[in-house]
Amino acid sequence: MLLVHYLEDSRAHRILWLLEELGVEYEIKTYKRGEDMSAPESLKKVHPLGKSPVIEDDGTIIAESAAIVEYLIDKYGADSGLRPAPGTDAALRYRYWLHYSEGSAMPILVMKLVFQKIPEQGPKLIRPLMNAISNGVMKKLTDPQLKTHGAFWEEELQRDGWFAGPDFTAADIMMSFPVEVGMERIPFDQRPQALLDYLVAIHARPAYRQALQRGGAYRYGGNPIS
Repeated sequence: MLLVHYLEDSRAHRILWLLEELGVEYEIKTYKRGEDMSAPESLKKVHPLGKSPVIEDDGTIIAESAAIVEYLIDKYGADSGLRPAPGTDAALRYRYWLHYSEGSAMPILVMKLVFQKIPEQGPKLIRPLMNAISNGVMKKLTDPQLKTHGAFWEEELQRDGWFAGPDFTAADIMMSFPVEVGMERIPFDQRPQALLDYLVAIHARPAYRQALQRGGAYRYGGNPIS
């Protein structure tokens, strides 16, 4: 049976959600985060980078969320409707957002988290200075970029409610984590109503809720304020 190496409270939730959408049977091996929120060393026994998600299927180990999504849909979901028909505009949008989620969105979101955490790591005496430096970097570097990304997402969702066209696809599963995290880290200039509607829609999906029950702790699983 397919095995998901699942780090609690992480992007691995998306893989459980996809498996629930596909109706594929699977087992979970859960890994607890350390006090510093890092993944345990035991994950390195599964994959050298010690990251999650990782899946094992028929003796094959696959890492990287987008690669896992493509593998699962190729093998189990060709007729699931979670991937647009080849050669369509929706298919191009699907491929773009599937890879944009980790390739473009998450690096800047992680960068902001790093700068938010930097002052906590220094001696108490100089934390005010470190905090001022971090805030300055965020104001001039990360926040302007995040605003651009957030406005881009909002515009795309205003078109037809989903990232790859009028229908829900696995691209929406991949984009769920950046959007969920982004709602905490992006200083929007105005209320992103299309993004809020999107979050309400994905959080209401039965497969999303079932993945929460199977996977456990996931801080972004609640419905946003509408």
